Amino acid sequence: MAGFRFFDLNPEQLRAATHPGGPMLILAGAGTGKTRVITARVTWLIANGVGADKILAVTFTNKAARELKERIGGMVEAEKAKLVTASTFHSLCLKILRRDIERLGYKPNFTIYDEGDQTGLIKKIINRTAAKDESLDPGAAKAGISKAKNMGWTPPEDDKTLLGAVYARYQRELKQFNAIDFDDMLTLSVRLMADFPAVRDYWREKYDHLLVDEFQDTNKLQLDLVTLLCREKRPNICVVGDDDQSIYGWRGAEISNILEFERHFPGPEVFKLEQNYRSTNAILDAANRLIKNNARRRGKKLWSDSPGGANVTVISANDDLTEAEFVANEINAHKHSDRLEWEHFAVLYRMNAQSRLIESELRRMKIPYRLVGGRSFFDRREVKDVISYLNFLVNPKDDAAMLRILTSPPRGIGGVTIENAIEFSAKADANLIDAMTSSAFSETLSSRARNAIQTFADEMQTARIRLMTPGANASELVGSILADCGYLEDLKRSCKTPEEALSRETNVRELLDALADYQTKHKNWQGFLDDIQLDREREKDKEDGRGVTLITLHAAKGLEYPHVYLVGAEDGLLPHERSKLEGTVDEERRLFYVGITRARQTLTISHCLYRTKFGSKTTCKMSGFLQEIQGDNVDFVSHAEIMARPVEEEEALDLFARARAMLNEP
Repeated sequence: MAGFRFFDLNPEQLRAATHPGGPMLILAGAGTGKTRVITARVTWLIANGVGADKILAVTFTNKAARELKERIGGMVEAEKAKLVTASTFHSLCLKILRRDIERLGYKPNFTIYDEGDQTGLIKKIINRTAAKDESLDPGAAKAGISKAKNMGWTPPEDDKTLLGAVYARYQRELKQFNAIDFDDMLTLSVRLMADFPAVRDYWREKYDHLLVDEFQDTNKLQLDLVTLLCREKRPNICVVGDDDQSIYGWRGAEISNILEFERHFPGPEVFKLEQNYRSTNAILDAANRLIKNNARRRGKKLWSDSPGGANVTVISANDDLTEAEFVANEINAHKHSDRLEWEHFAVLYRMNAQSRLIESELRRMKIPYRLVGGRSFFDRREVKDVISYLNFLVNPKDDAAMLRILTSPPRGIGGVTIENAIEFSAKADANLIDAMTSSAFSETLSSRARNAIQTFADEMQTARIRLMTPGANASELVGSILADCGYLEDLKRSCKTPEEALSRETNVRELLDALADYQTKHKNWQGFLDDIQLDREREKDKEDGRGVTLITLHAAKGLEYPHVYLVGAEDGLLPHERSKLEGTVDEERRLFYVGITRARQTLTISHCLYRTKFGSKTTCKMSGFLQEIQGDNVDFVSHAEIMARPVEEEEALDLFARARAMLNEP
């Protein structure tokens, strides 16, 4: 148990880490060391005779699962640490489905559709289903289907609504293609566990202790899965979360799961972690004053035993340009006067569009920054093309993959032919490749189109046989397919600049290298596609360059920065106007609370009197949340007052010191 020291834990952390068993709820406030407690508990369980392979820890992101696994590895023997399962919900569901999905009528080599694949399929179904006077946005349909699945609603059996009809046909076609989407991973896992006692018993026997992180973010299906994994009598279920940081209701998270934990798991032991190791008391007091205005919450009050700390500052700016200029100037001054790194600063905002002016000002002042939430590597066009080749070779019923590679590059098969093939396959209830190569469809084609289709089908069949041959080098095989069909040449022709062409070609090479590395490491390549689908967030986990962080409040959850600027604290922005109509102002308050508690040393909040919207200035009203944080150690001041203040001798010397520091920088 090297690295585990009980005296590193505070009394409440120690009680939670060493609780004997049964249902337990750890209410872990922001910055109170929840990951430390989870890893300490796993370590304590192993030290007290629980088999490491009997422990399952579930969280939401691959990054969190990796971090948990790494921490456990530093606290217990390496061999035991490897046996602990630290998994995301989707990774766990994939294991469940790969083992038993045949019970639901699927084959074990099913394909996982990503968002692009889903949208493409939904578009086709809408075009075939909608009447002339009907319309349905594919994005809205996808969101509606996702919500229905996460709420546990099955597709309707009639066609009374267009959305219902699209949902039903989408699900039928997915199964026909032996494919599932990310929502299906949860719904089908829950069905397997609920409908087949043997499946349920297998997983209940496999794990004795279940730990769930970020429990406030779970939805109905995730709660159902957790419940099914637990034994019926006094299960060893430990959930960790903070109802005050429940900010994902818009995507299905149920705050009631943590507020009503006792209803699902009677008689739990409840632990409150309130000692904060991140922020100053000035920041924590403002956060506490804010969040107490939410009536439906579990009472807790954050505190720190570190004295001192600067007051929280609330700035009113004349307009959004002034706000952006102020933030950029303050960051620049603070950085140089205190010899800090740019990475010590973060600007938080409610809406992505708010970053534009901040970016402009930072660029003007030559301040480096990174915009969090950029496009993932695996969402790039050329990467998705190559992944589609692999998907289609593995699963010929994957129509979305086939349609993508059929035109990447073009193969002499026209758009009209493809549209006719799609319509023919729907009527024949067949997958696209079978429909296109059938004699009935071939008879409708010109000899040129017929030959092009047959050539494509033969090439893919040959490649599939080679790929499935034991010992095949998947990376070399896919690389040769791309070379033979002229993919890279076609890719370069579509690029506007040589730099873009080089970048895209490099991405293809990087993906093939990753496939080769995977096969070398795992002695097979079959899990590569699963890993990609489950780990699409990994590019977002990386720091894209260095500099001041620009990030939305939602994306900032779980992160922390020494110096935080929270902009746009205005009624209609924060809380968002929509929240008043939908009755979700409490969630907006929690979002503001999350923003406040990201700050470690200083926090500056700003709001505008006017903001430019749709090309014209609109009057703004200060957010009511700012009135709720009023109190000791919170200073309200206008930008005009700051600019009008006379420069004292000490400040003048400070300005001189800043200028000198800037000149001395490399």
